[in-house]
This record gives sequence, C-alpha cells and structure tokens, in this order.
Amino acid sequence: MHQLSGLDATFLYAEVNNSPMHIAPLTIYDPSTTGTDVVRFKDILQTFANRLHRSPVFKRKLAMVPLNLDQPYWVEDENFDLEFHVRHIALPKPGDWRQLCILVARLHARPLDRARPLWEAYVIEGLDNVAGLPKGCFAMFLKIHHAAIDGASGVEIISAIHDLTPVPPPPREEAPPPMDRGPGNLEMLWRAYKANLRAPLQLARLVTQGIPAWRRVHAGVKAKKFRTLGEKERTRFNAAISPHRVFGAADFDLALVRQMKEAATGATVNDVILSIVGGALRLYLLDKQELPERSLVAGAPVNVRPQTDTGSAGNQVSMMSIALRTDITDPLARLQAVHDEAVGSKAYHQAVGARLMTDMTQSLPAELAALAVRAALGSGLMAGMKPIFNTIVTNVPGPQVPLYMGGAKVVRSYGLGPCADNLGLFHAVTSYNGQIAIAFQACRQMMPDPGFYEQCLYDAYKALQQAVGIQLQPKTRVKTKTKTKIKTKTGTRATTKARAKTQAKTKSRAKSGGKESGAPQAGTTPKAKPVPKPARSKTGTRSSAVRPKRTTSQ
Repeated sequence: MHQLSGLDATFLYAEVNNSPMHIAPLTIYDPSTTGTDVVRFKDILQTFANRLHRSPVFKRKLAMVPLNLDQPYWVEDENFDLEFHVRHIALPKPGDWRQLCILVARLHARPLDRARPLWEAYVIEGLDNVAGLPKGCFAMFLKIHHAAIDGASGVEIISAIHDLTPVPPPPREEAPPPMDRGPGNLEMLWRAYKANLRAPLQLARLVTQGIPAWRRVHAGVKAKKFRTLGEKERTRFNAAISPHRVFGAADFDLALVRQMKEAATGATVNDVILSIVGGALRLYLLDKQELPERSLVAGAPVNVRPQTDTGSAGNQVSMMSIALRTDITDPLARLQAVHDEAVGSKAYHQAVGARLMTDMTQSLPAELAALAVRAALGSGLMAGMKPIFNTIVTNVPGPQVPLYMGGAKVVRSYGLGPCADNLGLFHAVTSYNGQIAIAFQACRQMMPDPGFYEQCLYDAYKALQQAVGIQLQPKTRVKTKTKTKIKTKTGTRATTKARAKTQAKTKSRAKSGGKESGAPQAGTTPKAKPVPKPARSKTGTRSSAVRPKRTTSQ
C-alpha cells in the first residue's frame, strides 16, 4: 500500500473527458535480429509476464479515499488480467507513417480505465510502408497514467521490459511477493483525519520556505542575473482543447546535433532542440499569419528526484520557463539567445527552489486541491486564463545502447504527453542509440495539418545546420519512386519519360516542316515557361523551398 503524493494526485484531479492525463512511449522494433524474423504476440505477452515484478506500476490500481479527504492510495489488483492490458492490432494497407500517426493519436486520446492498473500496451503490426524502416517492423505504444510515473521513472519502466542483447536472460524463479492488502474505508478516513491535523503545520512550513525564495528572486532580478518573462502571448494553442489529437515526429542524428551546439558559446543539446522547436513554431505561425511580436515561452519539466531515490515511481518534477525566441529570424542568433534564456531560467529556478512546487502540492488539502482543479476545468476558467506557457518541451534522455524486446531490436523511440486547456501543444524529446527525436501531439482543431508542422521541424533543423555550416540532408518520411534510367547514344543518362517526350517533339517537328509546336516566331520575344509546382507527397511532407497546400485533416 502506497499513498500518492500531492503532485501525483493533481494529475488525477486534472483529468477530464477532453484531457486524458497519461504519457506514452512509442517504440518501433526490427524483428530481423531474432534470427527467425518473427516475434509472436504470445512471446511479447510472456515477456511482460516475466517482468511484472520489476515495477509496481504494472499490477497496482487506485483506491480513492471517501469524499477526497486525503490523497488516493495504490493497492495491488487482485484480479489482474495481463491480456486486458496488452493488445494486438495492425495498420490497414499500405501501412505508412501517417497512418501510424493517426492510429497513435486516436489511442492516445482515450482515457485509461481507473478500475484497473493505469496502463495499456498496444502491439501494432503492418508498418511495411514507413520510409526508413525495414520490412516486418512492428511498434509498441505503451500508455501509463501520469499519476503513476514521470519522464524519468518512465525510462526505468521501459528498461524493465527490454534487454541489452537479442537473447534475453532466462527468467529468475522467484516466489511472488505477498499481496498488498488495501486499506478499508475506515482506515483511510482515520489516516485522512491525522493528515489533515498536520496540514496547518505543513502550510506554515511552506510559507517559511516561500518568503526566502521570493527574496532571492527579487535580488536576482535586481542584479540582472535573470529576468521574469512577464505576461505570455496567446496563440492558437492557448485555448480550450477538443478531445481529438494529432501526432507527428521528426528524427535527427544526435552526433550532428551535438556538433551544432558548438556554434553557440556554452550551448547544450537541449538548447539546440529548443531553438529548433522555436524555429518550427515561427514557421508554422508565420504561415497562419499568427506569429506574435514577442517570443513564445516553453515550459520545461525538470527532474528533482534525489540520487538516492532513482528507483521510485511517481512524479518528482519542477518546471522551468524558457523563451523560445520565436521573435528572432536568424537560426544561429536564435540558438545563442535560447542558451542565454536557459541560463537565466536555471538561475531563476535555483532561486525559487527546485522542490518548492512539489512541496506546495503536498501541503494543500486533497479535497481542496481536487475541488479547485475541477472547478477551474469544468467552468472553462483554465482556458480563459492568461497562458503560463505556450507549449511544453520535455527532454527525456534515453539509453545510448541498443535495446531488445523478445529478440527484436528497438530502431525508433518517441514520446507522447498530455494536452490540456490552454496547453494544446506538447513536445516530447527522446534520445536513443545515437538518435534524437522531437515528437509532438496537439489538439486536432488547433493543428489540423500535423504533416506540415512535422516538415516545419525539419526545415528549422535544416536552417540551423546550414547556418552552422554542416552539410546534411535531414531525414524525411517521403518514399520516392525511382524512375528506370536508360543510357542514350551520347552517353548521358535520361529517364524513359524524358526519352519518350524527345521522340514526340521530333515527330512533331518533322510534320510541321522543322518548326516545333509552340515555338516562338521571328521578331517575337519567347515567353518564360511557368515553373511546375512539386507534387505533394502522401505523407504531408514538403520541400523546404516550396510551401505546400494546406490540408484540413490528419
């Protein structure tokens, strides 16, 4: 029996029909490393069954305190059913990237069943037409409620179901741990009574911590060590959200991102990623003619879990505010400015105190916190408030060595997080085995064209790498069909289509006495031929030099 912290419970209270509060890693696997090129669904079920003991999240469910007089408890599910939580589905043909994104967005928009352990895993087959992936790949989409884990503890859960070699070690034969008896209603009410007696003392302690923090912030602003970002600009992503979601992601080479950071004094990989997000938002909002004059601001979650508490689940995070400098056109100048903003934000964060936010949620009475959050969400007050952040950008470093599940190698790794009223766009940055990816999810009404925003991320990345001087073509989701090439008599190479066109022109010239159809007459100035527009790909990506037509669906 384990009681939720105040911050964990806040994610429960903030969950409403249009805003499920779970986070979800999306991993893609190549089964060719198994030796048989096949991973059966029952093998994946067995992998989960063998690893359930590695994390308490898998088998525990909620026990709510009557009248919300105290924070809920985690108790073990006596009727745990693994096959309810692990499910098997497939994409319809052709099975491309955009289809996968649509399916993941729909699954992510559904809330979890609170009567059971708060997680679900979907094994997704049929990814044969996703560019850059070998045939036979499959994906796993793992939804876990934010009340149970944060980004750091989520990485530990991913490690629990993966191996470092294609051949998994034999399962250890251990006696199952004793069933954790859940508290009855009377016991929970007695615990709530004692907790509420201590609440005034905890609140007084919080006030004594807050006064010195306010003084440190005031002194830091006066000394110009950092600046407060003031009132935030409102964008299309800062309003009431719908229950529908979109998803997309952009992949980059981690080594090249590390090379880019050297272009700005003292910059980090996280600064490069934030500047790319800022550049993408600038391109996207410019296209909508909605770019504010002042910079947009991102909320960046920070892990405040002590080193001695690395194995615990739950949430131990604080939040930093970092200006994305969407007001700067030059990508290199934006990178330097983002780094300067991040340095100031870290100083501000240290002045406030890293754990002040978590301590604050722990000190508030549970019934008061639940009532306040639900009243704000239910009345629309949250959507009408001035935004605290324009978007969330969370960076979750992953392992830099290959991982395997059932012998299949992980080849891609992405992350998804929750959207809420006034925060309709969420970015999750994940790194794995030399790769780094920026995944995003948004309200579908706020972002009806996720393929275009995905291309904005690639364009912002390409603009930065060109400014830095790195010659690199960014990855794309487009699968191009190569035309059959033939060798002409002159030794040059041309496509069959071009050859047929040349032959047609020759016949036409012969019939017209040597004059080509449409050729300019003497004494006239030839008109310039219009430049043909490039064809739009099925995946919604585009060339960085040409703006595509906008779509209104996923």
